[in-house]
Amino acid sequence: MRNKKRHFKSEKKVSSPDYQSKKIIESNPEETGVRLNKYIANSGICSRREADKLIEKGEVQVDGIVVKEMGYKVKPKQVVKHLGKILQNEKKVYLLLNKPKGFISTTHDPQGRKTVMDLVKKAGEEQVFPVGRLDRATSGLLLFTNDGDMAKKLTHPSHQMKKIYQVTLDKPLTKADFQQITEGIKLEDGVVPVDDLGIVSEDKKVI
Repeated sequence: MRNKKRHFKSEKKVSSPDYQSKKIIESNPEETGVRLNKYIANSGICSRREADKLIEKGEVQVDGIVVKEMGYKVKPKQVVKHLGKILQNEKKVYLLLNKPKGFISTTHDPQGRKTVMDLVKKAGEEQVFPVGRLDRATSGLLLFTNDGDMAKKLTHPSHQMKKIYQVTLDKPLTKADFQQITEGIKLEDGVVPVDDLGIVSEDKKVI
């Protein structure tokens, strides 16, 4: 059975951005490239999940045409823009920060409070974002990167990445508290399962 090739004629008039984006994908079915959401995440402006939302909103253009197809692949030499700004694949950057108390783990705060971005703004030219978060009153290790793939692997629940917390209490941990914690900690958004718990100080205040 002979394969039939589809031919597309150039047209001056296009009804909608959606049609334009579909036309680009179908006219290059055999070429390989980088998935659009991955390309956006690699540019350093957001994670891959957030990139999907930008694509859905119609904020992303490839060669001047709005693309809303999640599976679209960016080919070499194509120009990708977000809200008119050209995006480029940056070299992967990974920063480790011992976050002090008093800083919010976000890229921007509407209330004008100090964010972790204030602490890393002079670390390099690449645009990085925090992976996960630590509460404002919490100190500890926080990773920054422009690697959307790594950020997804570390934060998405499906990957089940484990975290270790060291907590200093204002009084010794009791047996009842120990049992209650190992059964799971109930927070505002649900119960957080605990894999293991250990006491690391003689006064039983550090766990």
